[in-house]
Amino acid sequence: MTALYHDIIYGPVHSRRLGLSLGVNLLPTESKLCSFDCIYCECGWNAEHPGGRRFNAREEVRTHLGEALRRMSEAGTPPDVITFAGNGEPTLHPEFGAVIDDTLALRDALCPAAKVSVLSNATQIHREEVFRALLRVDNNILKLDSAFDATVRRIDNPQNPDYSVRAIVERMKRFEGRMILQTMFLRGECNGAPIDNTTEEEVSAWLRLVEEIRPRQVMVYSLDRDTPCPTLEKVSREELQRIAARVEALGISCSVA
Repeated sequence: MTALYHDIIYGPVHSRRLGLSLGVNLLPTESKLCSFDCIYCECGWNAEHPGGRRFNAREEVRTHLGEALRRMSEAGTPPDVITFAGNGEPTLHPEFGAVIDDTLALRDALCPAAKVSVLSNATQIHREEVFRALLRVDNNILKLDSAFDATVRRIDNPQNPDYSVRAIVERMKRFEGRMILQTMFLRGECNGAPIDNTTEEEVSAWLRLVEEIRPRQVMVYSLDRDTPCPTLEKVSREELQRIAARVEALGISCSVA
């Protein structure tokens, strides 16, 4: 059962990749707003959750986050990480850069050991405000699920018809390694069409882009939660580890979740 996050601040949850994570949802609390419509999204299809107030206000985010961090710090259980994710793409927020500034100030004052992470599909990194904000966070985690436009369209369903893997890769290279590349590996079918980004053709082409981008780290993972498309298959940890070993061979750290 896919589900939305109905609060601005949610968790903390134990993240497979990041530790004890306090989530921040900049998107609507009663609907989904995303520039992708991924077949594996735990929030479900975009069309299932239309409408609603578009973004949570900067002031509300700052107030709620400050309250949560104070509460956790006073309880002696500060988060390992403050993670921007939620009901869609966080970097769509019109004041994303200012929200990151607020978050870093709160973190420094209340939980200085916590990292700030952003999980993004990279569709907004052409916006200079977003680019600069992502350079300021500890973990700038950007998605790239395939080297091929056609596969990205089947897996991620970018809502912009002009989406181009090559354009995204060129923009990722601007970070000069100050980013983490995240890739979901899966196979199966959706709406009757076969989907598999684990083939040798897919993995080899993806590795070439990894080498070109040269992020400071790569995260590979597979399905762990309910998906809106029920006919997808999880890739085994052993297979992910084999892919990770090929990334490590490029001299780039790679984690398997």
